[in-house]
Amino acid sequence: MILACLDLEGVLVPEIWIGVAEQTGIEELRLTTRDVPDYDELMRGRLRILAERGLGLPDIQAVIAGLQPLDGARDFLDWLREQWQVVILSDTFYQFAAPLMKQLSWPTLFCHDLEVAADGQITGYALRQADPKRNAVQRFHEMNFMTVATGDSYNDTTMLEAADAGILFRPPENVAREFPHFPVTRSYPELRAAFERAAEELL
Repeated sequence: MILACLDLEGVLVPEIWIGVAEQTGIEELRLTTRDVPDYDELMRGRLRILAERGLGLPDIQAVIAGLQPLDGARDFLDWLREQWQVVILSDTFYQFAAPLMKQLSWPTLFCHDLEVAADGQITGYALRQADPKRNAVQRFHEMNFMTVATGDSYNDTTMLEAADAGILFRPPENVAREFPHFPVTRSYPELRAAFERAAEELL
């Protein structure tokens, strides 16, 4: 049995923090895991900026409410779920993801939790575990699943390495250059074809 493991932001939906940056005009919030490999460093910086600007969870949720899945993402995900079991492995937070998950018909999502004060200020975050995407894939292997994974950023690469087959989707040039052994896809038809090739090789 093949299990498809997908990153969320950049693969199925827009980068949430880039949306927040565009809505607020805070350019520093445009940084994502495409730019900063250390996730804790990235999140600490984001929370510091939000605190300095007086922005809380309701402000970010208001931005997310206006976002939609990437063009073609829903059709691709529907096709993928007809072929195999699908799990979304993301470094987003459940408090952010719900509106987007609803638009994608509620696929299974493993991500993190925010720590939020009564006034809506985001005071911290709780990761499920260190390197959660890689660890999830390894646990799936222990259950005798074969895995095909796709992502776009530095924080996806350990998941891609752990999977039986890893595929990059619209990665920035720095990620594609540093991980040339992963096939690069730039459209959903290309990603679908890459999944089909990987499945043929595994089965």
